[in-house]
Amino acid sequence: MSTDTEVSSQAQALEERIAKLEEKNGNLTMALLSGDFDKAMGAFIIANGALAMGKEVSIFVTFWGLDVIKKPSFSTAGRGFLEKMVLWMRPKGPGKLPTSKMNFAGIGPKLFNFMMKQKNVEGLGSLITMSQEFGVKIIACQMSMDLMGIKKEDLIDGVEVGGVAAFLSESYKSNTTLFI
Repeated sequence: MSTDTEVSSQAQALEERIAKLEEKNGNLTMALLSGDFDKAMGAFIIANGALAMGKEVSIFVTFWGLDVIKKPSFSTAGRGFLEKMVLWMRPKGPGKLPTSKMNFAGIGPKLFNFMMKQKNVEGLGSLITMSQEFGVKIIACQMSMDLMGIKKEDLIDGVEVGGVAAFLSESYKSNTTLFI
């Protein structure tokens, strides 16, 4: 049986936890690890939805997710052989991403883009631009960039570069952290 003191203590602890959650303002942090078209679409649809709800949104982009925020063309001058190979083999930018299912040698993304256009659904490039214009903070992972030979100038404009501490800092300020 609980005493009044125990109940009061539990209620106070619950109130403190709720107060801490409310301090975070319901912001959203995402880690985008995938370079798949459909997963990137989902990430930026969620980001724009959270923005529309008045939330602050940060997307930490790492590993294959970096393909999503690469410019469609850039020079590989001054990079080592392995870095050039990785850059050559990976898609450049949102317009060249494969789908995670039904890719069909590159036909899948074209089919989805065609269907999206028919249904008046914004394209991935447009969603990325829109999210940046409305304040999404996109942070590219420095370690992944170093491993893959990607330089800041290879990325779309407006992208910040940071390490895991940048992701953790953003995540700590958020009520929700998603991994995509």
